Amino acid sequence: MRSSVKSSENLLEELQTALAHGTVARRVETLRRVTDLFINNAVDYSDDHVRVFDDVFQCLIEQIETSAKALLADRLAPIAAAPAQIIRTLALDELIEVAGPVLTKSERLDDTTLIEIARSKSQAHLKAISLRRVLSEALTDVLVTRGNEDVVQSTVSNPGAKLSESSLTDLVTRAERDDDLAACIGLRPDLPRHHYLKLVARASLSVRRKLEAAHPELADEVSSVVQEAAQRVRAAAMTRQTEMARALVKSLHDDGRLTEFQIATFAEQGKFDETNAGLAALAGVTVETAENMMIESRTEGVMILAKVAGMQWSSVRAIIAMREKLSGGSQTDMLTLRDTYEALRSSTAQQVLRFQRMQNTTSAA
Repeated sequence: MRSSVKSSENLLEELQTALAHGTVARRVETLRRVTDLFINNAVDYSDDHVRVFDDVFQCLIEQIETSAKALLADRLAPIAAAPAQIIRTLALDELIEVAGPVLTKSERLDDTTLIEIARSKSQAHLKAISLRRVLSEALTDVLVTRGNEDVVQSTVSNPGAKLSESSLTDLVTRAERDDDLAACIGLRPDLPRHHYLKLVARASLSVRRKLEAAHPELADEVSSVVQEAAQRVRAAAMTRQTEMARALVKSLHDDGRLTEFQIATFAEQGKFDETNAGLAALAGVTVETAENMMIESRTEGVMILAKVAGMQWSSVRAIIAMREKLSGGSQTDMLTLRDTYEALRSSTAQQVLRFQRMQNTTSAA
């Protein structure tokens, strides 16, 4: 052991003496030779030998250009027995060109160091960490919490990343606004079922199709979950504003002041809840029935309700225009719709509405 320590001291002394008066080019050349020596014989070195190389590397990387440090990092990163201190020094470098290779590949970095870096360094450093072969839950928690969109997606896409329950809950919530993230999460084979179903229920149609294709055995279950979720979402959307709108319309109707002109005015102002409640009141149906007919893609439902309510075309046109504006859909041919509405008989509309009620009652049972 003493001879090993003595050898280390002698080597450092020789190197320091040689480099004290040498140029940067000479220092870089010496670094290259020492790196070659280490890599070519790494499997044969004892822990004491590795520590000697660690000291030498620390000495040599002082005052050399970035490209030389980056090259050293790139060459040492894949070496399982690389000197621990130089790997840590490279990983903590502010420049991603230097830190990147070891952050992504080196097995010499422990979780404590990686978490320290993930909490304090740049997004580029976090992205490099997210590409590691294995990521612990503690580390992914930091990456998901602190990382930008690119880092988070890279982490979720990494099959070696272990995601904690808290991270999954956060990610599924964030995926509601990010289709790419939703697809990445949903395609993870280790995603717990309850998170998968919650994700699918909130995902867009394009994402659901991707996930159903990846998990065909769950397709039927996904379909029923989506339908149930849609009903829950609608119920949850019953805000204080909706309640106030319905109360206002009920008051107008009870006092005999609710007219089709008032409903058309609500529609022109873009007030969906008031328009829907008013149309329901004049047609003699529940607001839920009217809402179902109002939000469907075709306009027939609106025209049936309006005909039963005895509305003029000018009022119906205002309601259809409001629907198109709120949904962002393409404009319809109002002249054709007017002709259809004028030709629709009140008795026919009543029959269709009765059939609609019967269907709702059957499905509810």
